Amino acid sequence: MASLTERFGIELPLVQAPMAGASTPELVAAVSNAGGLGSLGAGYAEPQAILDQAAKVRALTDRPFALNLLPARWAPRFSEQFAALCEARPAVASFAFDLPAPAQMRELKRRGISVVGTATTAAEARAWAEHGADAVSVQGAEAGGHRGGFLHAGETPLIGLFALIPLAVRALAACGREIPVVAAGGIMDGAGMLAAEVLGAAASQLGTAFLACPESSAAEAWKRDLATAEDHRVATIRSFSGRAARGLRNRYVAAMEEAVDELPPYPVLNALTAPLRRAAAAAGRADLLSEWCGQAAALVRPQPAAELVARLMHEYRLARRALTPH
Repeated sequence: MASLTERFGIELPLVQAPMAGASTPELVAAVSNAGGLGSLGAGYAEPQAILDQAAKVRALTDRPFALNLLPARWAPRFSEQFAALCEARPAVASFAFDLPAPAQMRELKRRGISVVGTATTAAEARAWAEHGADAVSVQGAEAGGHRGGFLHAGETPLIGLFALIPLAVRALAACGREIPVVAAGGIMDGAGMLAAEVLGAAASQLGTAFLACPESSAAEAWKRDLATAEDHRVATIRSFSGRAARGLRNRYVAAMEEAVDELPPYPVLNALTAPLRRAAAAAGRADLLSEWCGQAAALVRPQPAAELVARLMHEYRLARRALTPH
């Protein structure tokens, strides 16, 4: 834990997941000000928007924060996005869906920007280590939204987080340098954070837990649905974007179920459904939204982000105390 918090300049072993489309400068700054690592999901943002949002974060906090990009063929003008990230110079750059080019990794190192890669298997964790990542976020099958995998042909393997953590820790230990693991997927409280640490994680990354915060830009209808979602409603969905993503089964998902194999792949379908999703959000129609969330969405606790961070860490310390022999 110490190596990761010291490396990133944060106080707590807590990372707020990037969540493109739901994270805001206000959410990022609130988490960073509370001692964690706030993360801005900028994978679909234009370069100037990346610079503008990073500037807003900096106006709200002087603490470290992360910017997240998607270095793959479907990211809009990734080279320009990457240039904007370098100009914004966050403390941490995180990536999903693929590895940045070696020259881009060198540029990040030159600028003193730490790199966190997303892995869904031990092999992907090892690939990030060999590519020079400073830490690896391992994404269990319970994680909400899109899978961050990149190595495996076809469907990304759905490995549960508590199986993936020790597998990734072992794979990274064989790489010859200390590379912390950040656990992501279904963690909603401090006890879950401690459980991930016991298995070898240096920190936990929570996304769904922050979706219902007032600082999140998730649609209000989406936020309301999270609090009442039953666990069987959370499923792997392809009909909104053309790529496997975890979220709530709703009217749209049910209606498209039989046709899902005939729909175009990501990013084409993602672009085609974007107007529907925008209209649904404006109309308060959660049944037509892509309501991404992790497996334990029903445990969400709507409250300001800073209060949630404090609550999570209180729970974490209580759980740790309960494990300490008296």
